[in-house]
Amino acid sequence: MRTLHRSALSAVLLVVPFAFLHAADVLTPEQKEDFLTKATIKQSKDVNKGTTGTLRVTLTDGTLTHEASVQAIDDYKQSFLNEIQFKDTYKDNIAAWKLARLLGIGDMVPPSVKRTYQGKPASFTWWIDNVKMDETERRAKNIEAPDKDAWNQENNVMQVFDQLIYNMDRNQTNMLIDQGWHLWLIDHSRSFRTHKTLKDSSVLKAIDRNMLAKLKTLDEATLTKEFGRDVSKPEIQGLLARRDLIVKLFEAKGESALFDRPQRN
Repeated sequence: MRTLHRSALSAVLLVVPFAFLHAADVLTPEQKEDFLTKATIKQSKDVNKGTTGTLRVTLTDGTLTHEASVQAIDDYKQSFLNEIQFKDTYKDNIAAWKLARLLGIGDMVPPSVKRTYQGKPASFTWWIDNVKMDETERRAKNIEAPDKDAWNQENNVMQVFDQLIYNMDRNQTNMLIDQGWHLWLIDHSRSFRTHKTLKDSSVLKAIDRNMLAKLKTLDEATLTKEFGRDVSKPEIQGLLARRDLIVKLFEAKGESALFDRPQRN
């Protein structure tokens, strides 16, 4: 991984007023991964949302200070919440990030890495800066996005991604909206099931052209290399079977179901 040299970061901070600069503006995804892996934990506190025991920790490398979401849950049950072979694991946060990068949507899913917290393996996920609200608040206040086309495109990306990973827990608190009205997708710990069918094909209305092209390039060897032991072979095979169904569905829909989503900063 590449790291941002301290003197380089310091030079940026001198040129750009700190009040208008966030770490996300100057670090590449690889540098964020490196920071999440190596930075020292200064403090932590509970996040009073969800059921996965998420912590919000403050990290520093001596120059940069930023926060991360930490989940150490690694729960497997034969049957739970009307689901056979239920699992809820930090490993899926990391796998979701790696898959997002492969699909060209790494600007909608925050970087996540594996490291230990208090002796237990956990996912350390980049804390999203400048969150305006989550989807729960947006709906409660009936607030409309200023650019409805861009908003719909990002929601369509989310729907494709969630069907691909068989996300069992895309609740509205896991959809964050930043100050630029960009959608961020977090908390994927209940994903990557073995099912070879789609969870709900009716939500698949349109797809980003680039995402579709990248979906077609996925194969078992690539995914096995990316995921390591965090995602099992049957789970990868299930993902690829769902990929085939998604591709077939959108090829049948044709050009009218394709759009070109601009890359975000």
